[in-house]
Amino acid sequence: MLPYHRAARSWTGYRWWKPLVTGVIAVAFYLIFTVSILVFFFGLSFAFPDNVGDPFDALVNGGVVDLSDPVVLLFTLGSVAIMLPALLLATAIMGARPLGLLSSVTGRLRWRWMLRLVVPALLTFSASFALYLLILPPLVGEPLPAPDVSDRTWILLVIVLLLVPLQATAEEYVFRGYLMQTIGGWLRHPLFAILLPVPLFVLGHLYDIWGLLDVAVFGVFAAWLTVRTGGLEAAIVVHVVNNASLFALGAFGLIDMNAAAGSPIGVVVTAGTLALYSWVVLRQARKQSLVVETQPAPAPPVVGIHSHGALPSGESL
Repeated sequence: MLPYHRAARSWTGYRWWKPLVTGVIAVAFYLIFTVSILVFFFGLSFAFPDNVGDPFDALVNGGVVDLSDPVVLLFTLGSVAIMLPALLLATAIMGARPLGLLSSVTGRLRWRWMLRLVVPALLTFSASFALYLLILPPLVGEPLPAPDVSDRTWILLVIVLLLVPLQATAEEYVFRGYLMQTIGGWLRHPLFAILLPVPLFVLGHLYDIWGLLDVAVFGVFAAWLTVRTGGLEAAIVVHVVNNASLFALGAFGLIDMNAAAGSPIGVVVTAGTLALYSWVVLRQARKQSLVVETQPAPAPPVVGIHSHGALPSGESL
């Protein structure tokens, strides 16, 4: 039996180099999709120069990433979300069967199990954000944040609800799916598959050292849960809830959506929140005897050898 991080070895015809070729093809698809998105936004910029053109020009030419602007948020989330179809297409081309082994050891995304985790994730992160927004500020002498509803608020919320699930899922399939199974196909111990993708995941975020450490803690917990539960479902749920909550709070002005600075307290709160969520997830997994391993690929049949060990006339090995 193979755990999740070794599931690539259950593919018929697995070779060590196939995941590398899959990655190259996925990057090619991603570049094609990115060009398509750029063309689309350039077209919108010409059609709506004030509402779309100005913030998009500031993003592309000036490098100004203002996530409180709907245009910038839409482009940023969309440019991450397209990693998912790029990876799935590349994996399908390379002949992985079933394709769903990227999702879980059962060869599919376990929707019932994933939906069961939504409420624990919401409760856990609600407590975390309440601590961070309502309890910690008075303790350090800061005022409580007040909501700020503007014309952008509802547009931002719609974008968040539509794209954050795709953006977070795409990151999980790439960093906890493809990369973990690629490394797991080469190295048996799960720590390699859990830890080695973390630096790449961290580099995709523009924060200070404490913010990057916060991201690293999230990456380690998400990967560990993926191995322990045999699939991406728990990581997808916590990623979607975390990101959607942050962007929703930012839409109401309760947090700075463009903040690049983290803090030691923030890292501790993140670690504690994820530890509590992980405990609930693993407890639920044990209760329902969740499948966490898959069958290895059957050995290919030996062709051309008789039962007595001689080769038929005219055949050679």
